[in-house]
Amino acid sequence: MAFEGLSSRLQDITKKIKGEARITENNMKDMLREVKLALLEADVNYKIVKDFISSVQEKALGQDVMRALKPGEQVVKIVRDELVELLGGTDSKINISPNPPTIIMLIGLQGSGKTTTAGKLANNLRKEGKKPLLVACDVYRPAAIKQLQVVGANLNIPVYSEEGSNDVVGIAKRALNTAMSKLNDVVIIDTAGRLQIDEILMEELQNIRKTIKPHEILLVVDAMTGQEAVNVAQSFNEKVGIDGVILTKLDGDTRGGAALSVKKVTGKPIKFIGVGEKLNELEVFHPDRMASRILGMGDVLSIVEKAEEALDIEEAEKLEKQLQKNKFDLDDYLTQLRQINKMGSISSILKMLPGANKLKDVKVDEKEFIRIEAIITSMTVKERKNPGILNASRRKRIAKGSGTAVHNVNKLIDSFEMTQKMMKQMKSKGGMRKIMKNFKLDQMDEFKDLM
Repeated sequence: MAFEGLSSRLQDITKKIKGEARITENNMKDMLREVKLALLEADVNYKIVKDFISSVQEKALGQDVMRALKPGEQVVKIVRDELVELLGGTDSKINISPNPPTIIMLIGLQGSGKTTTAGKLANNLRKEGKKPLLVACDVYRPAAIKQLQVVGANLNIPVYSEEGSNDVVGIAKRALNTAMSKLNDVVIIDTAGRLQIDEILMEELQNIRKTIKPHEILLVVDAMTGQEAVNVAQSFNEKVGIDGVILTKLDGDTRGGAALSVKKVTGKPIKFIGVGEKLNELEVFHPDRMASRILGMGDVLSIVEKAEEALDIEEAEKLEKQLQKNKFDLDDYLTQLRQINKMGSISSILKMLPGANKLKDVKVDEKEFIRIEAIITSMTVKERKNPGILNASRRKRIAKGSGTAVHNVNKLIDSFEMTQKMMKQMKSKGGMRKIMKNFKLDQMDEFKDLM
């Protein structure tokens, strides 16, 4: 996962400095040396590291910190604030035009994940009430148009394409006319990439830009290329001009140096991050939340937002009625698991918890949900409604039908019974929907105390 090495190192350092009774130039110097090494190992640009350390040192050795009752905590706050600033300071949103359609042009090198990201971005904007149209302007890469069409079909989002045409400017212009006639208020243009930056690519992108005048040009870069991602961002910004960056594959880069360097080097904000392969795994980039994750303070706000997005109100109301009747069966259990699964992988959610570094040795089997679903769907309606009838022979049949073992079935039933008890407790507190509504965002501080 992104920042894994850096996060672990910084958390150890800040924990140590928190325990210092007083801050001196010597112990501050030792701490900053470790921070510097941690950032450099995370592939952060050397000049940026130098400026970061200088800024932290200047503020940490100020009189306000030296005289504070808890100087160590003050220093940790300074490190966090400087990280937030390094990551961009504040959230940067998509520039939505008051006169639709809003035109968003995605650019980047081949292999950075532009086509998939185009679908993910369209999916995000649709959740905000927009009606997007995807446009296939990558006419050179084999199967690029087909890939976008498949992505669009999976999301039920329309795709404009022209087979056999290499006139990308003409395709873009005709796509805009289609968008206006179909009342699409967002147009996302997937452009061609190359394996490296070349003049032909840049000229084509410049021609599209001059002709269609996009409201947003977003550069898609692969975070796993490390510092090279920052160099690519700098080149595209100089030659084409960009409004923001989307970092893909951040779930696979343990260093994260690109995220910590790109804003400072290019002056352009990171607007989204790709955190998985699923078409719903594109997140708005929040500098303050990412800084908190890096320092082990967690990102409870994002967990709550994911839960609110995944929670089906109708299903929650149905569950409340089931609880009122003291009925919670395996069908209800599966429904709840499916809603949790919509939030993303369990490992990605665990990374957002305060003190997540303490969970780094916890092994999460992401295939467990598939096994559970197979087991439950292999049961008869009667068995799902009344798990108490599941004797040894029935469990053996279910295991065979689901392609699992009897011990997997037994494990599921044990887990279900525990959940059943928990659901009865929820009933006395007003049901899951009420609990979710009462989960206020200001509880963030309570989670930080768990560190």
